[in-house]
Amino acid sequence: MTDRLARRLGTGDAVVLGLGSMIGAGVFAAFAPAARAAGAGLLAGLAVAALVAYCNATSSARLAARHPSSGGTYVYGKERLGEFWGYLAGWGFVVGKTASCAAMALTVVAYTAPGLDRPWRGLLAVAVVAALTALNYRGVRRSALATKVIVTVSLLVLGSAVLAVAVAGDPDPARLTPFPGSGPGGVLEAAGLLFFAFAGYARLATLGEEVRDPARTIPRAIPLALGLVLVVYVLVALAVLAQLGPGGVGAAADPLARAVADTGWSGLAPVVRAGAALAALGALLALVLGVSRTTLAMARDGHLPRALAAVHPRFGVPHRAEVAVGAVVAVIVAFADVRGAIGFSSFAVLAYYAIANASALTLRRGEGAAPKVVGVTGLAGCVVLAFSLPLPSVLAGVAVLAVGAAVFAARRAGLFGTT
Repeated sequence: MTDRLARRLGTGDAVVLGLGSMIGAGVFAAFAPAARAAGAGLLAGLAVAALVAYCNATSSARLAARHPSSGGTYVYGKERLGEFWGYLAGWGFVVGKTASCAAMALTVVAYTAPGLDRPWRGLLAVAVVAALTALNYRGVRRSALATKVIVTVSLLVLGSAVLAVAVAGDPDPARLTPFPGSGPGGVLEAAGLLFFAFAGYARLATLGEEVRDPARTIPRAIPLALGLVLVVYVLVALAVLAQLGPGGVGAAADPLARAVADTGWSGLAPVVRAGAALAALGALLALVLGVSRTTLAMARDGHLPRALAAVHPRFGVPHRAEVAVGAVVAVIVAFADVRGAIGFSSFAVLAYYAIANASALTLRRGEGAAPKVVGVTGLAGCVVLAFSLPLPSVLAGVAVLAVGAAVFAARRAGLFGTT
């Protein structure tokens, strides 16, 4: 049985996987809490989040080209900074993104069956997780093809919604004015929440071992996916703010659908809700891919059970890691409300990218290093945004990372066996 993954993804597949993750997490989930934090200042927060994401994307692309193995920043931190920092990045990614997987599964159910009671809602979410796990189990190429369909439909729905506001709505440019009404703290909090929406390009780095010609493909795919998503986010943010105003966006559970419902094309609102559910499916699909690949890398190094490092001889995927991730997510969605977990997930993601930027700063010119200002800006931006999140999210995130550090120290001390 081989323990290496098959290189089947080209640039187009990699870009689509990033689009599917970012669009699903951002447009339909992050705008409302960002508007509650900053009002129309969410536009400024979007710019800050995009700047930090660009620095992170550049650092990740340079590192992925140098270290084209599954695991993303877990591998980069281990190779460039030392075993502890790689482990801490992997720990934060797996724990935070497992919670994000559960949140996306519950989001799918919330849009498709909003009237279900808790037990039935949990069971339907479990079924969603099981179906997506089975799809991933059959091979990453099949997952990329499914994500292409999801991204295409989602972009068509988003384009139709923006057009409805522009043509049949009542947009008011005065609703786009961020100041007065937005303070620096609110803008940074909004940026931290919106950064979660940009984090899908991590899926591209963690798939480095399955990409053809990674030294060329990954540096092209990451900024391309990020740029396309930023254009989509700006257009959608302008549309919903101009139609609903900051208060309306912040109060709406589904601001895009609410904005469309207030136009002369109100019949399009159910289509938007369906598109939201489909986009969340795309995010869940890409999240499970990324978490399982980091699990694979950590299992190879003994930080997780080594049985999870197995690769299916026929489908060329880490099938045991995928099944394990799916099982944990299924338990969460069946028995818990994970909306509160999204906060510490955001904190963990920012910590993950802080380590990525620190790793990139160790690259030499001959290793394809980016200008130092990129890594420094990304590192500082991650730290500032992480501690600008709501206090409960910061405390939960620090606690999760502290537990991970304690487990690492215990293993090094021989309490749980050697690493």
